[in-house]
Amino acid sequence: MLYSPDKNGCLLFDGAMGTYFLEHGDAQQLACETANLSSPHLIANIHKSYIAAGANAIKTNTFGANTRLTGGDFAQVRRIIEAAWSIALKAADGDAYVFADIGPIPLESEDDSATAEYHDIVDTFLSLGAENFLLETFPECDTPIEIASYIKQKCPKSFVICSFSVTPDGFTKQGVQGASLINRVRSSGCADAFGFNCLSGPSHLAQLVKEYNWTGCRLSVMPNAGYPAMVSNRTVYMTSPEYFAEKMLEIYNCGASILGGCCGTTPAHIAALSRLLKASAGRETTGTDSEKDVRVSVKESRFSRKLAEGKRVVAVELDSPADGDMEGFISAARSLRDAGADILTVADCPVARARMDSSLLAAVTMRETQIEIMPHLTCRDRNLNATKALLLGLNGAGISDVLVVTGDPVQAPDKNEIQRMMRFHSLMLAGYISDLNSSVFASSPFAIGGALNINAVNFPAELGRAQKKEQAGITRFLTQPVFTEQAIENLSLARKTLKSSILGGIMPLVSYRNASFAANEIAGITVPDEIVERYRGLSREQSAELAVELSCGIAEKISDFVDGYYLITPFRRVEIINEILGRLYDNGYCG
Repeated sequence: MLYSPDKNGCLLFDGAMGTYFLEHGDAQQLACETANLSSPHLIANIHKSYIAAGANAIKTNTFGANTRLTGGDFAQVRRIIEAAWSIALKAADGDAYVFADIGPIPLESEDDSATAEYHDIVDTFLSLGAENFLLETFPECDTPIEIASYIKQKCPKSFVICSFSVTPDGFTKQGVQGASLINRVRSSGCADAFGFNCLSGPSHLAQLVKEYNWTGCRLSVMPNAGYPAMVSNRTVYMTSPEYFAEKMLEIYNCGASILGGCCGTTPAHIAALSRLLKASAGRETTGTDSEKDVRVSVKESRFSRKLAEGKRVVAVELDSPADGDMEGFISAARSLRDAGADILTVADCPVARARMDSSLLAAVTMRETQIEIMPHLTCRDRNLNATKALLLGLNGAGISDVLVVTGDPVQAPDKNEIQRMMRFHSLMLAGYISDLNSSVFASSPFAIGGALNINAVNFPAELGRAQKKEQAGITRFLTQPVFTEQAIENLSLARKTLKSSILGGIMPLVSYRNASFAANEIAGITVPDEIVERYRGLSREQSAELAVELSCGIAEKISDFVDGYYLITPFRRVEIINEILGRLYDNGYCG
């Protein structure tokens, strides 16, 4: 029975099959999806309980029906789906719509793909006569868009809901704003309804629904019954059916026409909601009275304004202290400010070794010296919650420029003690900050910078990643140091390809030993042998003079391809950077 929203009112789904299933006797000894084969009567009774409570739509017990979660081959998955469909169809008996439920298939790596299995799952449902589909609890939108498009290709008349799991602050675990996911699915045209389920309770999802204008969007909302607690070694959801129903009615009054429950919601929760919906029948929903405007009034830094005016800028990287003494850093910052540096950048624990926190140091230094700071933010050492807290602090401190990087990998001897916080990379972090810019930081958004490796062996692939970073919100790139003609050619290609500002990397080499180390042991840097040899046998003073000469020569060669320069201070040798700055200004290459 195909669901037709034009002929029906509110679609009220059932609650949580998984958690309710665990409350029933022998269910403790069974896997939920495989119970379709071993205990069909139990699954049927749960479906009937929700229908009796007032649900007019139920989900097949197939959320985890895939080879990765069941541990079997696809022949077993097909038997599970066939049994689940038969059970749900008989339980509904024409009194409720049956939706084929498809959840995310866990992937082992970024390069892993489950597209073929998703297609097999969809084909199995379609062969059984399924016309209604629920794609739920996805943390990103590329996968459900692909699945929904495949469903529509095979069955154009089908009704497809795409639902995303978001945390209480409205973001997925991958750091993507839930509202932006819905906008992307809407624009794809492959789904009929969109919404949220799981991770969050009804109060937080009610607040999320109120924050955006969902006009023209058929909205689906199925929250958890609050948040779990451990009681007598059992996971229990504490939200009462009455409270759940009241919050869901708020969501309904804001325009959501598809409602239901996720983890912890029982037939009692659905029954309470059904009663309130019937009591409110005939009332007009209010919709939302506000819309988030993504066009923001940017409070730009002086650095950003200078870039916007077409003036060539200079950013200088200065290493943070390895101890608790920041006086030397602040003194160096003042010197660089006076020499003409527009902004300082501070690496975030480079090579995965602890140094003074780049963001705390940035806030203190900017307060003490009034020079603007662009702290690096890595994805290695913080989860999303800590990252958002840090961004709130930076924003409050008046810092508006950040550089997002994935972060150097943890060195092998430390891996047992130091672990990455998550599988998160700079592209995702940029998108997360960009989403926050349209909401939390709308009045004072961050300008987001990224890294560009102009020494990459496969530079076209590097450019492709840079374009994706631009789509995620990055507006300026700081490049790896330039030493070779190939790097200059790559920089020229980047200038023609990218829309963002580009700051060409310049790293003065201060000795033969330093040049040899950079050439042989620093990833992402290519130093020709002839440059290394020019340092052989030179004194400290002679090496410094050569460093300035080479750096200014590189600045001249790349001047047509960059919007500014990114000077990397060697070993706190600020006097060398000051000399380079002086010559750049004297020769008209910046300012």
